[in-house]
Amino acid sequence: MRIRADHVVWDWNGTLFADNDAVLAAVNRVCVDFGHPPVTLEQWRETFSRPVKDCYERMFGRPLTAADWTRLDLLYHAEYRALMDRCGLAVGVPDQLATLRHTQSLLSMWFHDELVPLVTRFGLHELFRRVDGLKAAGDGGSKAEHLAEHLDALELRPKDVVLIGDVADDAEAARHVGAQVVLVATGTSSRQVLERTGAPVADSIPDALAHLA
Repeated sequence: MRIRADHVVWDWNGTLFADNDAVLAAVNRVCVDFGHPPVTLEQWRETFSRPVKDCYERMFGRPLTAADWTRLDLLYHAEYRALMDRCGLAVGVPDQLATLRHTQSLLSMWFHDELVPLVTRFGLHELFRRVDGLKAAGDGGSKAEHLAEHLDALELRPKDVVLIGDVADDAEAARHVGAQVVLVATGTSSRQVLERTGAPVADSIPDALAHLA
């Protein structure tokens, strides 16, 4: 079934931004520091969930203290930032986006003050009516409340919107606000994890756009 929508809200990390290598290196930097064996990308894609703290606790088999989480957060982001400049855009970006009849915006759980210059550097900012990233410290929790605020700022009705992202939380966020969703199996969650949400799953940005009417 084709999805009818007027507006596309894009996720960034793992969706438009192909950053799996940086993510895995950052996760394994954390693993080394916490005495856990390194993981493969496939293992991380099966493990990842939000809230991220719960995800690491499951992987390490123990609770994380506030001090643990602070250390983990610093380690992860230091390693990720050191490698993110080596990452590029996903297949089909920006060409496929430039041909869309839909209006578009970007909602990311990456930090807003770093997201905007990055999107601008890639020359994508003119495609989007609005770009929103995380404006507070921490992992941002679920995307649901951020999506609701994003759509309110754009004065959009959720039923007219499709969110395209790479993790199960994107499906949960869309359903929470009453938007539609397509998931891409290119980022932090495996196809198997994404299929369990019941949402349409695509293997690339062009495949995801093929779901749109």
